[in-house]
Amino acid sequence: MKKIFIPVFALMLLGSCDVLDKEPLPTVSPNTFFKTADDAEAAITAAYDALQGTGLWSQDLIVAGEMPSDNCTSANGDVNAMENLTWTPSTSQVTNIWRDSYIGINRANAVIKYIPTISMSAQRRDEILGEAHFLRGLNYFNLVKLYGGVPLRLEPTETGAPEVVALPRASVEAVYAQVIADLTFAAEKAPAAKNFRASQAAANAILARVQLTQRQWGPAMAAATKVLNNRSYSLNSSFKSLFPANNTGESIFEIQNSGTTDGNNILPDLLLPNPPATYSFPKFNIPTAELVNLGLADKNDKRWAAIGPVPGGVDHASYVDGGPGSGNDNGPFVYKWPGNPNAFNSPDNTYVIRLAEVYLIYAEAANEQGNPATDVLAKLNEVRRRAGLADFPATGATKESLRAEIDKQRRLELAFEGERWYDLLRYARHELADPSAKHAKTALDIIAEKRQGNRDVNYLLFPIPQNERNNNAQLSQNPGY
Repeated sequence: MKKIFIPVFALMLLGSCDVLDKEPLPTVSPNTFFKTADDAEAAITAAYDALQGTGLWSQDLIVAGEMPSDNCTSANGDVNAMENLTWTPSTSQVTNIWRDSYIGINRANAVIKYIPTISMSAQRRDEILGEAHFLRGLNYFNLVKLYGGVPLRLEPTETGAPEVVALPRASVEAVYAQVIADLTFAAEKAPAAKNFRASQAAANAILARVQLTQRQWGPAMAAATKVLNNRSYSLNSSFKSLFPANNTGESIFEIQNSGTTDGNNILPDLLLPNPPATYSFPKFNIPTAELVNLGLADKNDKRWAAIGPVPGGVDHASYVDGGPGSGNDNGPFVYKWPGNPNAFNSPDNTYVIRLAEVYLIYAEAANEQGNPATDVLAKLNEVRRRAGLADFPATGATKESLRAEIDKQRRLELAFEGERWYDLLRYARHELADPSAKHAKTALDIIAEKRQGNRDVNYLLFPIPQNERNNNAQLSQNPGY
């Protein structure tokens, strides 16, 4: 399996681009660095490297995608604010996701600005630009769905001048428009072939997710169809074979980890019992009993049924059961990073999106658009069959029953992969926009459960980090904080 290793000189150039500290982008002048094809490759690699930050897919983006939801619980104080919805502008996850997203955006912006000036293969130059637009769009998508409108930085930060670093928040609509523009560009220019980087299919897959979030059913179906028609991708025959992520035929885009301190994944040690984890302590993202019982309700569901003993307990594909008791290493634990924890330097990759989700995106969009049940079920049942389940029957299927089943299959298929809270947010906004579109559970139900019955719509967004507002007087705070 190919891994992305990050050249040290690229990180020296692009690593100190934390706009929170108002540091300029380059520690080496772009006039002396962006000269060769090798420089272009180093720069785009550094932009990928940002995805490995602890604020993103190595920790906090996954934590924020699961801990506030009904999927997970924890006795660890580091994620208490996420679980109990008591986050503040100074909560670490709130701060870290924003910080690392903008680090990635700044690196992508540098690529977009300077790579066109390099004399190199025109095809590879266009591909790199497509990859950079993909990465910028992906990072802005994470920001807008969690914080709402954010500053749109489309140039690299190369000076600490207030007019450069102190930008006001753009509207939600403007940010989504930029996300869609970046992903559309990437869908045309990124590498066409399936590889270990952003591809045209990856851009279309994330674009389908964005359009679904925006309740743009037709565009979501159109983007998903482009991926589903691409013969380079197919569902793994076995759900179990998906984990740890390893660039299989189902993988569309995943975070490539090298297992070194420069390209590491700390999630396995945060999630797994000891053994196989390096240390024993209260773990993050512990599966809730309600979710485990839902998964075990159908004994044929291969995503949740017992497989056999492994270090740490009994393997259930999605989780490992460490046995009864109340110790740190008993009970259920997430098992989608089951490889080598390696003392917080795991080589296990992390999915950003895989083909099963694209099937479910199409099914959901088709159902909400009012397409025939046969069209919806043609995609939904692909996921059910791989799980070992019988086809959901078309006879008697209604828009409401199909919505409930699609929601359920998203939860069971993608559990712990960092999407549940974002789905619940999406369902809440769907109901607010269309009160007839009822979901079994939304983020507002969770908010009411954890905030004394108050269905506070303000908690559909994170607050703007306090240190950001200290550095930028133009940043307004979200309501309720």
